[in-house]
Amino acid sequence: MTGKDDVLITGASGFVGSAVALELVQRGYAVRALVRPSSPTGHLGDLDIEYVHGDVRDAESVRSAMRGMRWVFHVAADYRLWAPDPAEIMATNVAGTRTVMEGALRAGVERVVHTSSVATLKLREDGSPADETESLAESAATGAYKKSKIIAERVVDSMVMRGLPAVIVNPSTPVGPRDVRPTPTGRLILNAAAGRMPGFVDTGLNVVHVDDVAAGHVAALKHGRIGERYILGGQNVMLVEILAAVAGETGRSPPRLKIPRAAVAPLALAAEALARWTGREPFVTRDGLRMSKARMFFTAAKAERELGFRARPYTEGIRDAIQWFRSAGYLRR
Repeated sequence: MTGKDDVLITGASGFVGSAVALELVQRGYAVRALVRPSSPTGHLGDLDIEYVHGDVRDAESVRSAMRGMRWVFHVAADYRLWAPDPAEIMATNVAGTRTVMEGALRAGVERVVHTSSVATLKLREDGSPADETESLAESAATGAYKKSKIIAERVVDSMVMRGLPAVIVNPSTPVGPRDVRPTPTGRLILNAAAGRMPGFVDTGLNVVHVDDVAAGHVAALKHGRIGERYILGGQNVMLVEILAAVAGETGRSPPRLKIPRAAVAPLALAAEALARWTGREPFVTRDGLRMSKARMFFTAAKAERELGFRARPYTEGIRDAIQWFRSAGYLRR
């Protein structure tokens, strides 16, 4: 594979990465994917992808995978709000990003699209949707995931100063098909769909279909300005509205019990303790509970203006997520 449309993608086995890989293949790009040997790829079906095994933290495997590539999408990330060892999250998201960016600079690729997160952005005190203009200070970040994404963005910024042609995209909260792991939001949808969400806390999110996020990545490759970042977001909705949308898709009654955060805190502590014993991610975490104090609302106006980005109604993402979970055996009818 060495042609004019050759693309390397990291993280193709993940939720956002699989959507980006699918988008690239459908648009006619020649796609090479750097994946760990243990990473699942069955949800990518028979897509025409060249898989190479390696790790984003290993410079040699990155260098080998990047050979002959014109463009790079760095989507790989450890998207956990809790881990027994937070250093694992930092290693993948920070050291891995540095290794990929240094490899891209050495290889002389024409453009890099780095997948960051709205977690790196500062929320507005008045509750209005935040944009790309203000970064969240590392000292103000809750948990290892947010801190790692902030540091990783700074790594990319520093590499841009050295000549790396990188564009940053900041997805909000993606939902939709192929959420294999699933992500924290995917688990929320699954639990709500299965009737295991008796109540909710007062919080809000910006929700976007994962396939629109993927289209935004390609738009950033084509139209994004080097050194700039772009929020790829959808609609700002309250958690109670999200749960009502899930209920509407599953024929269940939406939860009506508003639960104080103080009542959830002991449950989060117990869930984390159990997770340390079982090795399975907890459904609720103390960091997640702290983050829920703010309504995480954002605007994608810049991406709409400069990239031509558009997001469909978030309810379509919830519908597609539930349909995929059913077809994949995660959820009974």
